[in-house]
Amino acid sequence: MYHFTALVTLLAIAFYFFTCINVSRSRSTTGVKVPAMSGHPDFERAFRIQMNTLEWMPIFLPALWLFAVYIGDGIAAALGAVWIIGRVVYFIGYSKAAAKRGPGFAIQGIAAIALWAGALGAVVLRLV
Repeated sequence: MYHFTALVTLLAIAFYFFTCINVSRSRSTTGVKVPAMSGHPDFERAFRIQMNTLEWMPIFLPALWLFAVYIGDGIAAALGAVWIIGRVVYFIGYSKAAAKRGPGFAIQGIAAIALWAGALGAVVLRLV
C-alpha cells in the first residue's frame, strides 16, 4: 500500500484548496470583482500563486505516484513533502513580492524533477 504517498497527495490537494480560498479572500480585500483577473497587485499575486500551483499539479502528481509504485512509498512521500514545502515557501515569498518567489519555486521544481527523473529511470530499467 502507498499510505504515505496518499497522505502527501491529500496534503497537496489541501494546499491547492487553500490557494483557492486565498484568491477569494484577496478578491474581497482588494475589491477585484468577478470575472476580472487583474486590477490590484495583491490580488494578481494571489491569483498567480493559485494558477502556478495548478500548473504544477499535473507534473507533480503523476510523477509522485509513479515514483511510489516503481521505487517506494516512503521516498516518494518524502520528496512530495519537499514539493509541498517548496509551494508554501513560494506562497509566502510571492505573497510579499513577485521577486521573492524564486527560492520556493526552486525547491518545488527540484523535488518535482527528482520525482519525474526517478520514475522515468525506474520505468526504463524495468523495460530493458
